[in-house]
Amino acid sequence: MRPPLNAWGKSRPSQSKVCKMKYAALIIGVLILINAVIVLFTSNFTLGMVLQGFVAAAIILYAFYFKRVPKVGHIIVGAICAIALVFAVFLAVYGKYDNAEYNEDAVIVLGAAIRGEEVGRTLARRLDKAVEYYGKNPGAVIAVCGGQGFQEDITEALAMERYLAVRGVPLEKIIKEEKSTSTYENLSFARDVLTPYFPQGFSGVLITSDFHIYRASRLARYAGISANHIGAPIEWYSIPVNYLREMLAVAKMWAMPPTGG
Repeated sequence: MRPPLNAWGKSRPSQSKVCKMKYAALIIGVLILINAVIVLFTSNFTLGMVLQGFVAAAIILYAFYFKRVPKVGHIIVGAICAIALVFAVFLAVYGKYDNAEYNEDAVIVLGAAIRGEEVGRTLARRLDKAVEYYGKNPGAVIAVCGGQGFQEDITEALAMERYLAVRGVPLEKIIKEEKSTSTYENLSFARDVLTPYFPQGFSGVLITSDFHIYRASRLARYAGISANHIGAPIEWYSIPVNYLREMLAVAKMWAMPPTGG
């Protein structure tokens, strides 16, 4: 028996195939929503969590109205998903290739959320990379960057300094930058606090989460810093929220690059 034809004389997908696609979309949406709730209770609140919630809700609604969505709608959804997947893979691959030479003058560790006074897992992994780097190049100074944000009792930089000191990095080797509230400010303010130590210029290495490496490296150039980079891994359950937020941040950087120092 021939499958039913649409208005253009082409066969339409069977009902069983449509149901499978619908339930697959529903399961994906529910899993993304559950993941957002998990991250909400294990990390500080961010706009990325709101974005993930919206994405989950959109996918769930798409699943419920799957049969009513016109063919062009399915094509658009598929194209958006494909672009997002390629974008995420690009960021992931870019962040996996470290190019530190271990003879740089300064290490710049970009801040991330803390809870109260405690360093979170994402930031701890960045700092562990800094400790590892310092073990190979003890002549370098380490600039820790980050002001005090929502749900934080002290500056991120102070929490980072404490974390490094407990793990054997001398305080005189740590330089705090405690005013920044964004990645670009992390970098431009780090440049400002490092310049008095290196008036003739310095070579640097950025340490941040792997998904963040591409944007951080580009912003470093805008801030006038020539630096290599080391990426730190993140917890598996934080991948969706971090990559969703990062893709939007990269798109914003492309559309509205920062100006000035």
